[in-house]
Amino acid sequence: MVVEYIRYHIAPEQAEEFEQVYARAAESLADSDHCQGWELSRCVEHEEHYILRIEWDSVDGHERGFRSSPQFATFFSAIKPFVNAIREMRNYNLTPVVGPRPR
Repeated sequence: MVVEYIRYHIAPEQAEEFEQVYARAAESLADSDHCQGWELSRCVEHEEHYILRIEWDSVDGHERGFRSSPQFATFFSAIKPFVNAIREMRNYNLTPVVGPRPR
């Protein structure tokens, strides 16, 4: 598994629309054979900052599988108005350094 992190800078007046767009776009993630989970978080201290965290089965599953699928076309069409707000987009491998999971 790899984890993709996408950092966004969203103007406060666009925050509600941004969250609604991602709620709809998440349907495409749910339909993907390669996506294992996701979450969108908003910064407490700087509300214009968001991080989208997506768990993929592999880099190949993300970059070739999902991006060549019909789900990606739907996903990208939904989020396209916010692509220029992306500040960073990277895939990360997990390390063995983890804390306890919520029960």
